[in-house]
Amino acid sequence: MDDRQPGATAEFEPALPPLPSPRRPPLPRWLALLQTLLVSGIPTQVLVAVLLAAVFRMPFDPANLSFAFFATLSIVDTVLVLVLIGFFLAASGEAPARVFLGGRPWRREAFRGLLLLPLVFLGVTLVVLTVRALVPWMHNVERNPLENFMDTPLEAVAFVVIVIVAGGVREELQRAFILHRFEQRLGGAVVGLVLFSAAFGLLHIDQGYDSAVGIGLLGLLWGTIFIRRGSVVAPMVNHASFNAAQVLQGVLLKTLGH
Repeated sequence: MDDRQPGATAEFEPALPPLPSPRRPPLPRWLALLQTLLVSGIPTQVLVAVLLAAVFRMPFDPANLSFAFFATLSIVDTVLVLVLIGFFLAASGEAPARVFLGGRPWRREAFRGLLLLPLVFLGVTLVVLTVRALVPWMHNVERNPLENFMDTPLEAVAFVVIVIVAGGVREELQRAFILHRFEQRLGGAVVGLVLFSAAFGLLHIDQGYDSAVGIGLLGLLWGTIFIRRGSVVAPMVNHASFNAAQVLQGVLLKTLGH
């Protein structure tokens, strides 16, 4: 006979503390749209890039971006976006745990994200190779510009940290917040998913048209997981581990090439 109290969980998976009941924040559509634009990454990255170039006199050349500029921009922008998200949720009286975790145990969600990594890695590889085979002109970038940040072991390690924090963490919290606001006030989460996935791909177009297609589909997948699970943990872990795996693959290929 199971003598555990109702609602008890296994020892390895402690129950989450009670979360406040979700409520529809009383914000107008224009404000919801403004918040999604401000946390989308474009305004903040432009602002940080201008400040770094003008105030701190860091050389800024988009065609030949230095690792120092890229790293500083990524970290500062991550902090700025997370502060904005926290401020907007607090202003509307919403609990971040409810928005981003949905009451699901984070350990199980993290394990789910790791389990999906091989399938996601294989799926993206097949998509990119198929696009290159069917539409060769879309492979317009022979060498990914991000490969310039793997020239030394120290840079490679720092780059892994950046793609985990600025990619896996920041971008998934961005996506979750934007989908949350679309669900509340901007036409539904599916509309937000389609629009933000397209924008997500376009923002990576400097890596090539074929890569942009694959990245856009990745955004569609991660957003779908968040909508279905109500938790950002699985897509965040999957995104972060995917980025780290890509960097390690790039380092390995460069090593073998030499």
